[in-house]
Amino acid sequence: MLKLSAYFKEAIKQEASDLHLVGGELPMLRVEGELKQLDDKPLNNKELLAEINELLTKEQQEKYQQDKDLDISYADGDIRFRVNLHQQVENVGLTARVVPAEIPSPEDLHFEPTLLEMTNLLDGLVLVTGPTGCGKTTTIAAMIEEINKTRKSHIITIEDPIEFVFKDKQSLIEQREVGMDTNSFASALKYVLRQDPNVIFVGEMRDPETIATVLTAAETGHLVFSTLHTPTAAEAVERIVDVFEGAKQKQVLIQLSSVLRGVVAQQLLPAKDGGRVPAREILINTPAVANLIRNNEVGQIKSAIQTSAKDGMETMENSVKRLLKEGWITEEVAENRVGRSKKA
Repeated sequence: MLKLSAYFKEAIKQEASDLHLVGGELPMLRVEGELKQLDDKPLNNKELLAEINELLTKEQQEKYQQDKDLDISYADGDIRFRVNLHQQVENVGLTARVVPAEIPSPEDLHFEPTLLEMTNLLDGLVLVTGPTGCGKTTTIAAMIEEINKTRKSHIITIEDPIEFVFKDKQSLIEQREVGMDTNSFASALKYVLRQDPNVIFVGEMRDPETIATVLTAAETGHLVFSTLHTPTAAEAVERIVDVFEGAKQKQVLIQLSSVLRGVVAQQLLPAKDGGRVPAREILINTPAVANLIRNNEVGQIKSAIQTSAKDGMETMENSVKRLLKEGWITEEVAENRVGRSKKA
């Protein structure tokens, strides 16, 4: 097999979004959403594991042997990769997400005016949701970079692992990596509130302790960005609430109704001229939406989005229709996406 570095370079050369290497399987790239074979010979598991171990510190090797899963970052020049290591039928697996050297601008990512306005917020919680690989971190990075360019803020990110690397402009930015600079999201958040931040980015809200601390941070005058793996805005609210039970759930409903500023549910669609373009459902926490959350009437949020375009909200269906009208996607892509969302 090729040296591991050669596969990373090929991913960069072919402008892939992901690299997939699994012992006993063919090496693959994901290019413009489609898997592409890199070789016609399966990877030798022993050789692949030896190559991977050269990337890891002794501590990382021990952690991978113990947990059978590990997230790390890797850099090839200016290009960074978010790497996940895992086991698959006793063979090692590596999935690497390519992180562009430059942070895309709001214009590059086709930000809606409502989404761009969220960068002017001074406090509260902004969530970006969607399936793995839909560009959640990229969208938040563009929002943070906009803040970095336009105002003097202390921005702290907590990531697993660090993806985009920010350079201070108007703001002071500190980036902390779970496993390297802190033990966990929850642990980092516990102390970050004592570090005088204005803006906090939490890579993922994984557990009740992290969610509770995020809500507290947003409640105490900080602007917090985070992500969840839910397909719709309403399901993001439901996911947060369902983590808690009894009296604690009622408290979270009240907190969330107060601190939530917006939820952006994102999908990436094949663009007409190649590449992919984001479609977004946008929920704004208006007084009416806050009342629905407070009363745990989450099922009515979808209807609220449908009837609140004047407040800057947009359904996924309307976002897809707009992309079609503006010539970004084909009718076939639009019909497939809208059809699926209607059935959901």
